[in-house]
Amino acid sequence: MKALIALLTLGKLGKVAASGGSMLLSLVVYATVYGWGYAAGIIVMLFCHEMGHYLAARRAGLAVGLPTFIPFVGAWIELKNTDLDPETEAAVAFAGPLAGTISAMACYFLGRELEDFLLVAVAYAGLMLNLFNLLPLGPLDGGRITAILSPRLWLLGVPVLVSLFLYVPSPMLILVAVLAIPSIIKAWRYDPAAEENRRYAGVSAATRTEYALLYLGLAAFLAIMAWEVHESLPRVGMSIG
Repeated sequence: MKALIALLTLGKLGKVAASGGSMLLSLVVYATVYGWGYAAGIIVMLFCHEMGHYLAARRAGLAVGLPTFIPFVGAWIELKNTDLDPETEAAVAFAGPLAGTISAMACYFLGRELEDFLLVAVAYAGLMLNLFNLLPLGPLDGGRITAILSPRLWLLGVPVLVSLFLYVPSPMLILVAVLAIPSIIKAWRYDPAAEENRRYAGVSAATRTEYALLYLGLAAFLAIMAWEVHESLPRVGMSIG
């Protein structure tokens, strides 16, 4: 029994080490490009976002792994439950951007209070990160949230993603596009009567309305605040520290 407990303990420590190792690797890589301060801020923003998912999943009684980080891709948690009902999936998905938004706003207000340009810049990155994640596309949180309304909404994310790429070409956007292909095909061929889609029919109108308001409200708030913070960056007389 003691040996079994020891093995389980080592297994848990191994998972923590793997998560922490991926976080440290991302920190080092980001630091070579952006400097240690900004890199640490980005890691904290990603961590807070993912912990929102993690805590929501644990609260729902789901088996979930610790966050894994990949430089210039982001981070994610692994849900071991694959067959979730639409409401649970939407709740876990929404918790990430919500926690990320709260963290970014806390960073922003702290930066304003301390007159620290770096913290305000990190807050802006956090706001944009969470806003991007609300795009209604399959691999992103927005896709999992809007699926409770209708998977067809994933098609709305295509022109937005294309516009973003034309405005700011990025390999990351290409990766998201590739990962989104299965969900786009599914949305294009969506049949409410199909066996795999019947779970969406059971969602009440009240629940759909609730998530529609939550989604639109958070997206609008993030868009407004990201614009406000971006506009303040060149004008505020702050020092980097």
